[in-house]
Amino acid sequence: MQDGVVSIAVVDADRARAAIVEEGLRAAGIPRVAIVPDSPDLLDRLVALAPDVVVIALDSPNRDVLEQMFKVSRVVERPVAMFVDRSDAATMQAAIDAGVSAYVVDGLKPERVRAIVDMAVMRFNAYSRMRRELEEAKTALADRRTIDKAKGLLMARKGLSEEAAYALLRRTAMNEKKRMVEIAQAIITAAELF
Repeated sequence: MQDGVVSIAVVDADRARAAIVEEGLRAAGIPRVAIVPDSPDLLDRLVALAPDVVVIALDSPNRDVLEQMFKVSRVVERPVAMFVDRSDAATMQAAIDAGVSAYVVDGLKPERVRAIVDMAVMRFNAYSRMRRELEEAKTALADRRTIDKAKGLLMARKGLSEEAAYALLRRTAMNEKKRMVEIAQAIITAAELF
């Protein structure tokens, strides 16, 4: 089992099917497995449990279930593995869009649960890393645009070269013990006031 996975919440209204998943997880060495029936307060219960992974087993996901999984994956921010008895391409796509990390059709066997949960964790971690890198890139690009705009204002108002405007921004940031983008934003705000 992936490092750090010590608790898993199994969401299933069918106790017999949940027992199959629980058996596979216990055999894989998971110390804490909580069976959570699919209910209107599912999200609150999962937040309270704070499992490392959420495993969902059901016959066939409908739109309401997928909407609930979307909320679960956004609020709980944990890997979600879904076992379904039957499905179609549109439902699979909706599950992936809802944040399900592993979607398995007609493959609920105790001996397969460990590998599937491991894959869900790895896929979730890879997706989280890409999402974090994307957000960092967006922030860096926005910061760069802000700094460039402030440089342009300094060049126009003070008659500085681009290098001199950048040096002034950098020096001011160091003297004020602030990030350059904060100084740049202050310059833009001041320019908009005048």
